[in-house]
Amino acid sequence: MANNIEAVIFDLDGTMWDALDGIRMTWNQVVANHPEYRKDPISSEELERCLGLPMTDIAVKLFPNTTAEQQQTLMDECCALENAYLSEHGGVLYPKLEETLTELKKNYKLFVVSNCQQGYIESFIKAHRLAGCFDDIECWGNNLLPKGENNKLIMKRNGVTKAVYVGDTAGDEESARVAGIPFIFAKYGFGEAKAPDYILEEFSKLPELMKHIH
Repeated sequence: MANNIEAVIFDLDGTMWDALDGIRMTWNQVVANHPEYRKDPISSEELERCLGLPMTDIAVKLFPNTTAEQQQTLMDECCALENAYLSEHGGVLYPKLEETLTELKKNYKLFVVSNCQQGYIESFIKAHRLAGCFDDIECWGNNLLPKGENNKLIMKRNGVTKAVYVGDTAGDEESARVAGIPFIFAKYGFGEAKAPDYILEEFSKLPELMKHIH
């Protein structure tokens, strides 16, 4: 195990899979049922700009002319439909994802920490039969904590002192800084990073990159 790193914490969207099509399709079914709150379908571009944000922030962006209570109702509907669809149909995994996770599992504990709703990470794991790959998961939907605090929480819960965070946005980078751990920028994902510690060109190259982490 390189340099005493005990664990790899992963973001989900734009890092391990792309579920945009399924999310957009299910959310637009909800939008179609509520023309009083939004008339136009949600576009891929809009959705992409929302990735990585807590669900309450996403609701403000997508349904700006509604009350907080209405936004909560809409997001609950969107998330329930989305989770059900994705747990059945999955999303697009990045190349060699399962093989790479299996390789990493030999040397590290593997976690998923996301700003998503309850049940979203579970849908990813169920649809793609990845339960054996991960030691623990945590998300905003469980406790309303920001990603950086959940990074710290999952490390403490699993007795980990040295970890890295792999993600594709500046928010992911910030969450690594909050937790005091190195940030690996998934360059192939949806977002940008400011000053990542390491850059990952393809998911499958992560085991090799881990050998050089310090």
